Amino acid sequence: MTTLIDPDVSLAQPAMSDVQLKLKACADQVRLTILQVLSTESFSVQELCTILDVKQSALSHHLKLLAEAGFVTTRREGNTIFYRRPVVPVNDAFHRLHQSLYCLLSQVQLNEQHLAGIEAVSQARVDSSQQFFIQNAKKFRKQQDLIAPFDQYAQPVSEFVQRIPFNENTLAVEMGPGEGWFLKPLSGLFERVVAFDISQEMLDEASDFIASSKLTNVDLKLGSLDQLEGLDAAADCIVANMVLHHLASPRDVFSQASRLLKPGGAFVVTDLCHHDQNWAKTECGDVWLGFEPSDLSSWANDYGLKEGESNFLAQRNGFRLQIRHFYKIEGDV
Repeated sequence: MTTLIDPDVSLAQPAMSDVQLKLKACADQVRLTILQVLSTESFSVQELCTILDVKQSALSHHLKLLAEAGFVTTRREGNTIFYRRPVVPVNDAFHRLHQSLYCLLSQVQLNEQHLAGIEAVSQARVDSSQQFFIQNAKKFRKQQDLIAPFDQYAQPVSEFVQRIPFNENTLAVEMGPGEGWFLKPLSGLFERVVAFDISQEMLDEASDFIASSKLTNVDLKLGSLDQLEGLDAAADCIVANMVLHHLASPRDVFSQASRLLKPGGAFVVTDLCHHDQNWAKTECGDVWLGFEPSDLSSWANDYGLKEGESNFLAQRNGFRLQIRHFYKIEGDV
């Protein structure tokens, strides 16, 4: 679990009532299972009901107690509230309690029913996103332009990647290339480029772009995130442009990137900062309404990726983009 130091939090002696609140929140199997489920992902109340097979009224009671005790925090995505485990500052009086509890829970295996529930929720997110792109592949540019037209961030991202001092320029991977626009600058920077997408329709669009641009060192592969492990070589650079907010579990991308990168390799993410425009889910197929910069930093840190340069771009329509560089330190395996 990621930690941080909060200068506004001191190690003042906690009140007995606070201790009782923490212990009461832990003294229930359902609440402990909720904390297990939230170990690597955030879920809505309805998704947690599906995973735990618990009625919403009962689940809301458990979540209320966990929230009061500081074991869960919330984030609004349009009309939906998502729950997750908080990052507890290291100088918080209860930091060690949280760390010890989460460490113990990580050693207890979730039962098959709960694991199946998590898989079902994740698959439902994937299916929803994939169905959007199947239906809207030909309209992708129009939909994307509603939020962040590619031509408004293409040059800054290209220049951003060009500034990174790669040890080698052998292999770059782009996740979710869309219509393939960013494959051209990658093709000029690296000996070989591999692009993955879960939508054959989107890969067909990218294939047309590759052909028209006469790119001879780009390969397209149909597959999901976990199939990135099928690469025949470690990557010097992995790029995810406006992809994370379409994924069922964006945190998993950082885990995959950490495993697939060479030591010194770069993971470059361009995505939306968190916003409240719920229409993006229906009009643009978004699963998440952007991300706080601290979310990406936390996920990177969880998987041993260090933070490099960051850049933030304001869009005329009020959206903000974050361009982030994370890298795998030399000697990591």
